[in-house]
Amino acid sequence: MADKEPLQNKYSLVKGAARRARQLQSGAPPLGVSNSIKACRVAQDEIRVGKVTYTVSAKLQSPA
Repeated sequence: MADKEPLQNKYSLVKGAARRARQLQSGAPPLGVSNSIKACRVAQDEIRVGKVTYTVSAKLQSPA
């Protein structure tokens, strides 16, 4: 993320975890040890411990 806070809001966490879960389901190796084998939970654990980061892009300004 752009700032030091790892979680701006729950929506951005869900979007980041969903993207990482799709990567895991497509064959990407897990970046850490998790208690779960489910891709969604593994992705959440990776984000929580800081193994995976994601950025929230700024809103695009439409030309006036």
